[in-house]
Amino acid sequence: MDALEKTTEAGSALRASQNLTITALPGIPLIEAGDDLAKIIKDGLERCSLVLKRGDIIILAQKIISKSEDRHVNLDTVFPSQAAAELAKEVEKDPRLVELILSESKCVVRKRAGVLIVEHNLGIVMANAGIDSSNIRPVNDDKTGNLRQRVLLLPKNPDASCAILRKAFKKISGADIAVIINDSVGRAWRNGTVGIAIGTAGIDALLNMNGHPDLFDRPLKATQIGLADELAAAASVLMGAANEGYPVVHIRGYVGGQGQGSASDLIRAQEQDLFR
Repeated sequence: MDALEKTTEAGSALRASQNLTITALPGIPLIEAGDDLAKIIKDGLERCSLVLKRGDIIILAQKIISKSEDRHVNLDTVFPSQAAAELAKEVEKDPRLVELILSESKCVVRKRAGVLIVEHNLGIVMANAGIDSSNIRPVNDDKTGNLRQRVLLLPKNPDASCAILRKAFKKISGADIAVIINDSVGRAWRNGTVGIAIGTAGIDALLNMNGHPDLFDRPLKATQIGLADELAAAASVLMGAANEGYPVVHIRGYVGGQGQGSASDLIRAQEQDLFR
């Protein structure tokens, strides 16, 4: 089967898919470093009377991946460089936070008071390199007993994290499923955040529809679907962004088949990016 046939087959599958069932798993506890996410999610599925089947998709909030991989940083342990201190004054942010942002980034894309947009080391353009402190439990200082504020970095390799979980689900259930890690980001020219995929395994993150016929049998020439982003955004509707406590979502009904893409497929090359 050549690339065009694969594209046509994928498009036909999408067209034939009429229903998606999206379920937020209840009872997922606050995740700590080293927790067995596969087992925790299996328990959540059982509470919903769900048994994994081939083609199912599990979408996980970035924070529980980062927490399980111990991507916490205590701000008190960060010592800002002169460059970070100067930038912090300009954007009115904690110099320690700015130091972490710079260390997690390739370059600063935009900046103004209160806003620092960077290209993350993963290639994603986002605010503050995805570093956040919301929904993160403070820890006691062993010496003073005072609470120490922690922040959370993105996973080092979200695609690899997805692949590991996918393998674990296969071992637990015997089912070949897809796994997506999503995160909330802002967008140029649009208010509000949306969920995007920062890691994938077992699914084509970017679906190339070029060559697929439209309703009048004219072949599409410039149509690519950010499939993983669309699924990530759908999951975000149920996950919420505050104290909802639903960091894992199960999706059933996508019939487009499995794939070997990665979240990096969704990142536009800088030479093709007209907006930076």
